[in-house]
Amino acid sequence: DLREYMTKAMVYWVKEVGVDGYRCDVAGYVPLDFWENVRAELEAVKPVFMLAEFNHRDVHRAAFDASYAWAWNNAMHDIAAGKANTGALYGYYSENESAFPAEAMRMTYVENHDQNAWEGTSFERFRDALPGALVLSFVGEGIPLVHNGVEAGNEKRLAFFEKDPIAWRQHPHGDLIKRLIAFRDAHPALHNGEWGARMVSVANSAPQQVFSFLRDKGEDRVFVVMNFSAEPKTVTFPTAQAAGEYEDFDGRAVTINPETPMTIEPWGWRVMAR
Repeated sequence: DLREYMTKAMVYWVKEVGVDGYRCDVAGYVPLDFWENVRAELEAVKPVFMLAEFNHRDVHRAAFDASYAWAWNNAMHDIAAGKANTGALYGYYSENESAFPAEAMRMTYVENHDQNAWEGTSFERFRDALPGALVLSFVGEGIPLVHNGVEAGNEKRLAFFEKDPIAWRQHPHGDLIKRLIAFRDAHPALHNGEWGARMVSVANSAPQQVFSFLRDKGEDRVFVVMNFSAEPKTVTFPTAQAAGEYEDFDGRAVTINPETPMTIEPWGWRVMAR
């Protein structure tokens, strides 16, 4: 039948060609037991990685490693458009922690192929908030997606069904992404799923505009402060929760304590580690 045929086809590419897994389009519109059976058949050949284009916890039960974090993208877009404050992000991460298993990898992104073609480029949708959104997709919980052309600063909507070459070039976003990949790799607290650390909110004096959190894994600690507003913000951290000596993303020494204020530029961010 169709299920058997599709399963054999997917097994073929893993067994004979050596593909590492699949990204499954609109996975939630296919019966979940089909995907779970496929996963078992594929794992009998070799370990694979499975990404569901869907946003539901049940796909992680036995079928998929990762799923699209549509709600994260929506929350970030609403903040960039001035329709929401940091509460939208607290809502997303709270639901993600309470509803999804710890090993689930939620794919966070500023752009995918559908959005670029039909809704607008990341430049159109996020404007000045784009660098900060990119940073959060790497240092927050989740697995970051770099859509084709984002690293080259692609500013055009790509044709969906036709060849539409990207103008490849050096771009600050590409440089930032390279640095973020290296930073993420160097810090176990930022690793994916159960291998990394949960985000823990850190109180600050401007909670509706400034999003601050810690991630701790063993002796590794990463402290992130992000200004998701169009105005500069000077904040303090009223408790000793994040206190200590850090090195920031640019290699500068930073001291965090309840008495020392921190100023963040509009849509700016500080990422620190120790």
